[in-house]
Amino acid sequence: MSSMLIRLAACAALMLAFVPAAWATCRDAVVLVHGNAGHPGQFDNTYVELRARGWRDDEILRPDWGSKTCAACNDHSGSEEIPVREALVEAIARSCTGRIDVIAHSMGVTLAAKQIVDYGLANAIDTFVGIAGAPRGLRSCGLYPMHVATSTCGAQGLSIGSPLLNHLWGRPLGLRVVSIKSWIDQIVCFGGICTVNGVHASQIPGENASHTHALGHFGLLTDTAIQQADLL
Repeated sequence: MSSMLIRLAACAALMLAFVPAAWATCRDAVVLVHGNAGHPGQFDNTYVELRARGWRDDEILRPDWGSKTCAACNDHSGSEEIPVREALVEAIARSCTGRIDVIAHSMGVTLAAKQIVDYGLANAIDTFVGIAGAPRGLRSCGLYPMHVATSTCGAQGLSIGSPLLNHLWGRPLGLRVVSIKSWIDQIVCFGGICTVNGVHASQIPGENASHTHALGHFGLLTDTAIQQADLL
C-alpha cells in the first residue's frame, strides 16, 4: 500500500472515531401499542429496556388511544385508529433503516394490525410482536353475529368470526411476526378455555413463532420486556 493510501486510511479511521454514537448506530424505530382502556405507561418496562440497549427516546413511539373509562365502547374503527396510524407513519418517517418494529398488547394487537393492513404498511414492518392479543377472537365476546352487544365485541370488534377479524385473517403484518401468550390469561382464556378452533386465541395466523409464559394478561406485558427487546 502506498504512503498516500496509508495516510488516507489513517485519516478515515480518525474521522470515524469522532462520529457520535447516535450516528454510528442505525436501528428500527419502535411503536408500542397499549391495550383496551390502557395507557402508554403500561409499556414502561419495555421502554426502559430499549433505552438501556441504546434506543433514543425519539425512536420509541407510544400512541395513546381509546376511552379509559368505557372499555366496552372501544372498537377498531374511527377515533381509536387515528393515534396508532399516525404513530406508525411517523415512526417509519423517523426510522433510519426505513423499517420499524411494532410491539402491541391485548386489543392493541388487532388495532395495530388493522392499520398495517388497511394502509399497506407491512413491507415497512421488520418485526411485529403481539402480546396477549385475540386475533382469533375472544370467547367472552361470543360468536358473530350473536355476539355480546358492545362495540368491543361487535362487527369491528373481537367476537369470534367478526368482519374485522375475517378482514385481518392471514394478512401479512411484517417480515417477522411473533406472538407471546399464556394459558392462564384472565382475559383471553375466558372460562379457562384459551383456544378458538383448537388454536390458542393469541396466536397470530401466519406467525413465525410463539412464546408461552405462565403469566397473567398484564404480566405478559410487564414481565417479558427483555424477551420483547430480544425479538427486535
